[in-house]
Amino acid sequence: MKKTEVPRRTFIKKAGLIGASGLLMPTILKSNSLSENTTIMNRPKVLFFDVNETLLDLTSMKGAVSEVLEGRDDLLPLWFTTMLQYSLVVSASGQYEHFGVIGAAALQMVAKNEGISVDIERAKSVISSEIQSLPPHPEVKEALTSLKDNGYKLVSFTNSSNQGVKAQFEHAGLTHFFDERLSVEDVGKFKPFTETYDWGAKKMGLQPKECMLVAAHGWDVAGALWAGWRAAFIDRPGKQLFPLAPETEIQAPDLKQVADKLIQYQ
Repeated sequence: MKKTEVPRRTFIKKAGLIGASGLLMPTILKSNSLSENTTIMNRPKVLFFDVNETLLDLTSMKGAVSEVLEGRDDLLPLWFTTMLQYSLVVSASGQYEHFGVIGAAALQMVAKNEGISVDIERAKSVISSEIQSLPPHPEVKEALTSLKDNGYKLVSFTNSSNQGVKAQFEHAGLTHFFDERLSVEDVGKFKPFTETYDWGAKKMGLQPKECMLVAAHGWDVAGALWAGWRAAFIDRPGKQLFPLAPETEIQAPDLKQVADKLIQYQ
């Protein structure tokens, strides 16, 4: 009896490698080094890192701001969201101020609303001195070392000023990990404006789909995804993804675990 030959496309479809749309689905590989049924992803050409809270720990800065607010720790989230809100107001209005200056103004606004008197110069001094002396999160150096050793190109991409992030990295001992530092100061518009991510990609000679943002802020990740980038989210305590944004490719509690996932990419 003659053996029946099964057409290649029929075999592939029966094997579950073609979806309902007729398109070839991503290949699922099994390996002792990976979990079962792990999809092997292509590596992004460049990893872009947010800085504040993603790489650097803001605990000491929050303590200094709390002191200015007469120990009102409950006002810290309001201060940070006010700072973000008015960075967007500034950008949407075609203006630009350093992020630290906006943070000082937001601190003065929150204080005044609670009947606390804060001189703007004192607010500027506290924000400026504290933001430039933040330590890295405990796992950050190990994670960055691992990514560099595995061939990744690393670029910082921050709302902080050029001089600000330079001072931050020098203090935290992170300068040598990064191939380049990008600040929104050079484009004059804060993240998460789409034009800012477009600028970052063009600055590195990339298409948006070749970029991946690593960040601990749901708004930053959402902005990157809507700009056509890939993204990894570090869900540090109190941080959440925006439910209306596209799905994030990687989500993990710290940068080391994000790095471990990225190293598995081909």
